[in-house]
Amino acid sequence: LELAAKCVPESAPSVCAMRWALLCALGATHALRVLPARQTGAIAAPAARRTRHPSVTMDVDVDVPPGRADTKKNERRRIMSSTMYKRGGSPFDREIHKQVSDRMSEQFAGELLEQMKESQFREMVVGEGERQITFVLAKDFGFCWGVERSIELAWAAREAYPDATMHITNELIHNPGVNQLLGEMDIKFMDKDVSKLAGKDFDAIDKGDVVILPAFGASLEEMQLLDDKGVVTVDTTCPWVSKVWNAVDKHQRSGMTSVIHGKYKHEEAIATASMCETYLIIKDMKEAQEIAAYILDEPGALTDDELLQKYKHAASPHFHPRKHLKKIGLANQTTMYKKETQAIGRLFEKTMMAAYGPENIKEHFAAFDTICDATQVRQDAVTAMTEEAAETPLDFILVVGGWDS
Repeated sequence: LELAAKCVPESAPSVCAMRWALLCALGATHALRVLPARQTGAIAAPAARRTRHPSVTMDVDVDVPPGRADTKKNERRRIMSSTMYKRGGSPFDREIHKQVSDRMSEQFAGELLEQMKESQFREMVVGEGERQITFVLAKDFGFCWGVERSIELAWAAREAYPDATMHITNELIHNPGVNQLLGEMDIKFMDKDVSKLAGKDFDAIDKGDVVILPAFGASLEEMQLLDDKGVVTVDTTCPWVSKVWNAVDKHQRSGMTSVIHGKYKHEEAIATASMCETYLIIKDMKEAQEIAAYILDEPGALTDDELLQKYKHAASPHFHPRKHLKKIGLANQTTMYKKETQAIGRLFEKTMMAAYGPENIKEHFAAFDTICDATQVRQDAVTAMTEEAAETPLDFILVVGGWDS
């Protein structure tokens, strides 16, 4: 701003001077927003070009076709700004959302659970003598807020477009009961086809159809394809997942590789990886220690070829460990174990301090708080329930839900 202010005429009014200084500063830092031609309607679409992000130090060339934005974050925003893209807490008529919320309460309410919650010890005893059974209810259980929101949006979409052909790109959540409910609403689950984009067959989708994106999110490539097809997109992505995407955007601006704690075949990890320029997906502490050993060049660490072979399905196509593990940012699949993500973060922080010095840690490592508590608190509740039952141990724990959740 100090440099930009020198360009302002002394006679300029103070407000105009500040505006001019801000514009100069924005221009100097390459932060000016570029509106694609399809949004402005007044500028001819530019020819396809290759650009190198000015704020990114990694040597990554990006193809920018006509009508696309210059960064993945801006491309995501461009798609989401369309009137055909429905997102947020209540994108439809408020009355529709109220009616759906009431129906959900009826659909998922359980008389047995309500009785157990009213009990001081969250217990229920049935039978007598040797046939007596005590049921104990975990302190935290059931759908998290993000899942409830996702179900409501999908259900409300069917109410808002009762006659439309409606598709969903994947299971809404990993719960067979909920997915069956959507199927009964004539919401079509996309067929799998490993030979096509994201392993799905988009050929059955026509212009004017309605397509639901699940709670896990969708890849940027899927979002672009649906935008090109001219469909109504209903985005039910959990806000915690979107928060992770914002984190990897920051990694990109800092020239960092996004190291994602997750499972490379999981829908959410696939979506998050698609928002990165350069990424590496690790599933647990053991793999994190493997990467840390490589960075520190410890005896017995993986060689370049060994690392590339092991993570060939869990890294961006251009990834090379010698080049892309010098600056890393941590992200996570929100359904992973919170304590493990935090432990992995501490490990990488110590690793980069050892490799580059504590004084340079901010240049080589970043970890933003994107961890969702939902999985953690439910697992902690099971542990607590087991410990509290020490005098009369539990015979077994019954988990109600999808086996793959």
